[in-house]
Amino acid sequence: MHLHEYQAKQLFSEYGIPVPEGRLLESADEASGLAAALTGSAWVVKAQVHAGGRGKGGGVKLVEDIKGLDETVRTLLGSRLVTPQTDAEGLPVNSVLVEQTVPIAREIYFGMLVDRTRERIGLMASKSGGMNIEEVAASDPAAIVTETVNPAVGLQGYQCRNLAFALGLSGKQIGSFSKLLQAAYRLMLDVDAGLLEINPLVVTESGELVALDAKVDLDDNALFRHPQLAELHDASQEDEREHAAAQHGLNYIRLNGNIACMVNGAGLAMATMDLIKLHGGMPANFLDVGGGATAEKVAEAFKLILSDPRVEAILVNIFGGIVRCDLIAEGILQAIREVSVTVPVVVRLEGTNAAAGLDMIGQSSLAVETASDLTEAADKVVAAVQGRQA
Repeated sequence: MHLHEYQAKQLFSEYGIPVPEGRLLESADEASGLAAALTGSAWVVKAQVHAGGRGKGGGVKLVEDIKGLDETVRTLLGSRLVTPQTDAEGLPVNSVLVEQTVPIAREIYFGMLVDRTRERIGLMASKSGGMNIEEVAASDPAAIVTETVNPAVGLQGYQCRNLAFALGLSGKQIGSFSKLLQAAYRLMLDVDAGLLEINPLVVTESGELVALDAKVDLDDNALFRHPQLAELHDASQEDEREHAAAQHGLNYIRLNGNIACMVNGAGLAMATMDLIKLHGGMPANFLDVGGGATAEKVAEAFKLILSDPRVEAILVNIFGGIVRCDLIAEGILQAIREVSVTVPVVVRLEGTNAAAGLDMIGQSSLAVETASDLTEAADKVVAAVQGRQA
């Protein structure tokens, strides 16, 4: 689960990580009284969306007077922000964070993440702060220095100093940096975060360290232990279909193609999408209905993918192990009866009660085509789309 910048900075403050003084605004009318609450004569206005690259999309603005502050807040609130990390529709801006400016001497990067390969928490730091760390890693891997934490002993002082030296910090900055890293490590463990990132972490003109930005991603599987953090979830930042799918226990990710997929099992879903691509098609989604799907759940999944206007055909690929194929067939037919289906549907069933499921579909009066294997199914669904486009 992603947190907004202001939510992450609230956690930072609780753990003693320095952040700029700031206020959250959810209404443009709140901007007029903000000057008295924040020090300084200039402020930074940041759109709160779950995407990086906000500055490139116009979501981070420097203002130097009350008029500019009011105009910027009114412009951003209620808009949709498009960044390099969003699609063309962008994300809704429902709140902005207004912060006092900080006199910056230099910018550095710091991040922590769960390294699943090593089963450790990895630390990353770079002198190239304020830039996309992925671009830095690709163009100059040596610019990123790392440390790996053994969970048996925790983050060690020498590891903090190694990173500080690599970043060119000196004097009291080394101690401040070590204290910041230890606080970030405790926060990472306490909230079951998968990622914690500060980009940029700035050194001010007076030599202090301040987290100018903040990113924290929480492990969804651990949210049951943190109900107060689970309440911070902002559904408005998610694709509407992905959010609706989650309410029904479906794993759904929207893609850019026009052939919808409904599959049981993540691995089989990936293979299905690969085969569609191999046969010249483009998958419109990843959709895993899970191993214990019911007819009602399948019907909801079917209606979900049909709600995407880009979908021109649907491929259902089910291997009946835990879930019976006749139940899947029942759900498919139920969904087609409830929703006006105007696109071709190709169904491949294999496993428990597959014959019964295919017979059920064959005896229906609905325009659903069946396939004996996945290759045939991919061929048919791609041909169906090409036929509609001809």
